[in-house]
Amino acid sequence: MTETTSEMTGTENGRPQQSLATTAARNLATTTKSQPQMQNITSRWLLRMLPWVNTPGGAYRVNRRLTYAVGDGRLSFTNQGNDVRVVPPELRELPLLRHFGDDGVLEALASRFTQHQHEPGSTIAQIGDPADRLILIAHGKVNKIGAGEYGDQTTLAVLADGEYYGDRSLSAATPATWEHTIKAVTPTTVLTLSRHAFQELLDQSPALRDHVEEHERHPRPPHNKHGEAAIDITSGHSGEPSLSTTFVDYEASPREYELSVAQTILRIHTRVADLYNQPMNQTHEQLRLTIEALRERQEHELINNSEFGLLPNADLRQRVQTRTGPPTPDDLDELLCRRRKSHFFLAHPQTIAAFGRECSRRGLYPDTVQLFDHAVPAWRGVPLLPCNKIPITKTRTSSILVLRTGEDDQGVIGLHQTGLPDEYEPSLSVRFMGIDEQAIISYLVSAYYSAAVLVPDALGVLEHVEIGH
Repeated sequence: MTETTSEMTGTENGRPQQSLATTAARNLATTTKSQPQMQNITSRWLLRMLPWVNTPGGAYRVNRRLTYAVGDGRLSFTNQGNDVRVVPPELRELPLLRHFGDDGVLEALASRFTQHQHEPGSTIAQIGDPADRLILIAHGKVNKIGAGEYGDQTTLAVLADGEYYGDRSLSAATPATWEHTIKAVTPTTVLTLSRHAFQELLDQSPALRDHVEEHERHPRPPHNKHGEAAIDITSGHSGEPSLSTTFVDYEASPREYELSVAQTILRIHTRVADLYNQPMNQTHEQLRLTIEALRERQEHELINNSEFGLLPNADLRQRVQTRTGPPTPDDLDELLCRRRKSHFFLAHPQTIAAFGRECSRRGLYPDTVQLFDHAVPAWRGVPLLPCNKIPITKTRTSSILVLRTGEDDQGVIGLHQTGLPDEYEPSLSVRFMGIDEQAIISYLVSAYYSAAVLVPDALGVLEHVEIGH
């Protein structure tokens, strides 16, 4: 074969080559290489900011004062097409039906609800009108409006999916009037149960009638605003009156958090591990990237796991709705005012960008604080940290979390166990599993972790945050 290229003929642009070409010279040169790169590595602020508590027994028990259940949770709904129906057992979330045991009666009660659609701005209940029905918000967002200090109207709260209004109107001896105006902010679907329909079922069901009468006769024992059993204390007295006696009661069945685990088996061929270790150790690089993936999964679970994740386990009374949709400074102020000593916000990067747009719209400039040698945005001095593990729904809504952390502050803590066999990092072990008949080495890589919320107000969530505007 005739060699015609300039490299083979020793010519360049028709002229004889006078020095060694770079292509040939690279055969004698050492190539500088980077470590294997990985796009899925994030800042993982949650793992860095949580104080980690060693859990030698593999479980952590959160002891609290006795709290009386009040049934102030949220209800769930099902739908077939446009027809929405409340899940009958979920009616026990209403204070009046707490601990009522007859599912058949609850089924009959659920069938008596009627469905209504409301457009934004329409009034669902008007202050001063007869309070003659229970209102369940199946979908959408409404404003709870009341009279201000000087007679003007003010928005007292925002109610959303699963919340309700008017439950006390069902059992009142005489019909009362609405104390607030309920107005739709978004297209809203509500289910209503009239006082008349409830009274009809009450007459037909002795069990329900007895339950309601018992509820009226025996209200909750003395308690504070958080529902905890009261501690009687005498103060402001003079002379020698008889002092009150008291004791602090505890929950009989406190919650226990068991450590969860993320595991994988890393496999490396002995030929690779033996021969191809310069300039980088193959086993070390394989293990490094595997641990990065495990830590990413760990943070995802700490946010989303149904057993201990922060989003599913936030107390319902600590969930706040946005007033207008996008995350505004007012919404973050609402989160901060509901708890003491907030340590940091956690939000998806796109949510933080949406908050920045709202600040720009108002001519505000968020603070910045130094955290681990990084300048991060902050609001009211509380860092606003990114976390892409917080989900974004198909409708472009997300959530913002605010946390108080540490055992001393009765906050949120991370749980792990140190001193594991073959521990590679705290609470992460790499155990040699042997070499199989195909000369492949196996390592079991395990990470153990969980999270606990010591008191409900340590964690707050701003829900239904619109980031598409």
